[in-house]
Amino acid sequence: MEIVILDAFSANPGDLSWEPLRQLGNLTIYDRTAATETVSRAKDADIILTNKVVLRKPELDQLPRLRYIGVLATGYNVVDTAECHRRGIVVTNVPAYSTDSVAQMVFAHLLTVTNHVEHYAKQNRERRWSENPDFCYWDTPLTEIAGKTFGIVGLGNIGRKVAAIAQTFGLSVLAVTSKAANQLPAGVTKATLSDMLSQSDIVSLHCPLTPDTQQMINADTLRLMKPSAILINTGRGPLIDEQAVADALHNGQLYAYCADVTAQEPPAADCPLLDCDNAYLTPHVAWATREARIRLLDIAIGNVAAFVGGTPRNMV
Repeated sequence: MEIVILDAFSANPGDLSWEPLRQLGNLTIYDRTAATETVSRAKDADIILTNKVVLRKPELDQLPRLRYIGVLATGYNVVDTAECHRRGIVVTNVPAYSTDSVAQMVFAHLLTVTNHVEHYAKQNRERRWSENPDFCYWDTPLTEIAGKTFGIVGLGNIGRKVAAIAQTFGLSVLAVTSKAANQLPAGVTKATLSDMLSQSDIVSLHCPLTPDTQQMINADTLRLMKPSAILINTGRGPLIDEQAVADALHNGQLYAYCADVTAQEPPAADCPLLDCDNAYLTPHVAWATREARIRLLDIAIGNVAAFVGGTPRNMV
């Protein structure tokens, strides 16, 4: 059984082990694979693991031995699943491995905006506090979030976790979700998108990227939001219109934008958000805690083992 990992580095830069996968076949590991290298590297593979390397019809046409694709992520839009199903190629993903880590990042971003811990820590390494005439100082707004309204788009695993944490902070939670009102967690109120945007002090995006959700946050929907609102996106970059968000930040129409994702990754040097003082961007690392990556590898390797054993799981 020939197993090829096309882009292993992001999930495992060397601090974890692929050894259990070696027990299942002849393993070849590539840290990164350019699009032009995909077919040559995978042409003899029975099993491919990919994170962001694209496997669509042009590639599949040239991979006659391929029987299994394991996506090293929850999202699997890099694979043409319809074409795989037509060919009898099993495709699996890794669900729910990063729920706690991504929810944690949502509140790391929120508290960055409301408490500015890194700002003050940096200043005080430069002796700003030591030189202060009073016992304390602040040169940013400091905001208490208890009692405010937290809006969530999408109540999957991560959305529900975020809602639970928000409630512990004393926030009221509104949710835009396809679930019926009587299916929502206690204390979470179902709302329309327009009502949620107009009422929320904080909005967090946790829905999948679909034609209906692409650029759901745009010039029109931003006008519904409070100028004091904080928008958080740990879902998918294209859920927002980046130029419209940048304009809203520059114009004082939106207080802050926090994101772990951009429409293009890495972002282009001219990405409009990079020049916004109130845009707080992290490099798609919410999922990348060591604990989450251990779960990722355990589930992904377990998926391969289940396929080899004739009982595939986590199929998409």
